[in-house]
Order: sequence, then C-alpha cells, then structure tokens
Amino acid sequence: MSAVRGEKPAPPPTGAASRHQRIFLPVLAALIALAWLLLWAWARSPYGRYLAHDDWMTSGPAAFLCRAVPAGSVLLPMLLYAAAWILMTAAMMLPTTLPLFNAFDRLTAGRPDHGRLLVLLGLGYVAVWGAFGLLAHALHSGVLALLANSPTVAWNGWLIGAATIALAGAFQFSSLKHRCMDKCRTPLSFVIEHWRGQGQARQAFALGMHHGLFCVGCCWALMLLMFVVGTGSLGWMLLLAAVMAIEKNLRWGRRLSAPLGFALLGWAAVLVATNA
Repeated sequence: MSAVRGEKPAPPPTGAASRHQRIFLPVLAALIALAWLLLWAWARSPYGRYLAHDDWMTSGPAAFLCRAVPAGSVLLPMLLYAAAWILMTAAMMLPTTLPLFNAFDRLTAGRPDHGRLLVLLGLGYVAVWGAFGLLAHALHSGVLALLANSPTVAWNGWLIGAATIALAGAFQFSSLKHRCMDKCRTPLSFVIEHWRGQGQARQAFALGMHHGLFCVGCCWALMLLMFVVGTGSLGWMLLLAAVMAIEKNLRWGRRLSAPLGFALLGWAAVLVATNA
C-alpha cells in the first residue's frame, strides 16, 4: 500500500483494525516494558555504574578491556554508553512515538513486508537518537575532562548543572521546539506527506530518521537534564518520559510547556541563589 502526495491513502484492508489491536499494540507495549525492565536490571547489577556514566576504567571487566584493546579507553566506553543510551531511548521515547508507529502500521497493514518496514522505521528513529546520544557523550566527556583539569571549574561545577537546567527551561518557550512539536503531534499527516511507497525499505528508514530529527528537535534539552540528575536514575527517566509523552501526544500537552519552562528556570535560579 502506498500514498502519493496529493492522494488519499487507500483504507486498510478488512481485519487490519483487529490485527492492529491484537498484534501491533501488544508487541510495542511489550518492547517498551522490556526496555524498562532491562534498564532496571542493569541499574541494579554490578555494572550499573556504566549506565550512570561513571569512570569505566577503574575496575572490573570493562577496565580490563579498556587496557587490553587498542584504543579501548575511547572505543569501549563509547560502545557501552551507546548501548545504554539506545536502551534509554527505547524506554523513554517509544511511548512518545506511539502515534507515529500507529499511523504507519495502519497505512502499511496490507503489505507483505509490513513487519520489516515497521522495524526499519524504528531503526531509523533510533539511529537519530543514537547519534544525538554520542554527541551528548562527547560533550559530557569534555565537561568531565574540564572538571578534572581545572580545580576552579570543579569547585563551581554546580554552575554547569544550573546552566543546563536553565537552558532546558528557556527552550520550552522557543519557536523551534513548537515547530518540531507540531510535526510530532500530526503523525498521520507526517507519514502521508513523506511516504511514497517506492524504495520501501530505504524510505521507511528515512521516514523514521526524518521523524526522529523532529523528535530530537523538540526534546533534546529535556534529555540533557539526565546528565544533571543522573543518567542512571530510573525515577527521573520515568518522569521525563511521562512529561515528553504528555507534551507530544495529549491535546492539552502544549499547555504544559510554559509551566514546565518556568519550573525549570525557577529550579536553576534556586541553585544559583543557594550556591552563589
């Protein structure tokens, strides 16, 4: 099944709606639950500090591999962090993208390669968030290096946290956030606009990446808060995931943006007032 610009997509075949309820929604819910379960198990394992982005080269198997593998001190932490970030993305962002997968599932329900296209859509989406995670990892590593080599900056390290919180608060009022949010709130229109039905595998992956870019565009500042509150904190992950899902998926979600922005700016101001 395909949709071309200016044409209305054909209605899904008979039985597609019941198949959608019986298969698609339970499978996606199971994937989200599995991601949260794996995060919970990882956080409570002896390797939980890797999830929290602690120093991976001090002890344990990761430290041995960092020393034994060429360039391991760079590559291994990056790989471990990428795995943790992608798992966090699956747990936190998949619930916010349910409408996208829902729309794409319905429009491609009659295709024999329907399942493969859904997987490619998800891989494209995760690829964008994975790239953002690696950039965030590089930025965080640079900040840690600065703190380690500059006692003055380390003594006033709270300023970095306050600045990150203030940035997230200010971004809640930006036009860029709301333009990206509008794309995320109209997934059916987004799919119809970008899905041509030609070169299906490549196009499904590109569609996931395209939507992922808008998702990163509206949520990147909130995700950076994880570096302030702790990348291994499941409680903060759940809270931020709920906030982003409400902002993107509920009718009144847009009204949450300004109060949340004021709350974050207030939090940053309290940090400055109590530490200055």
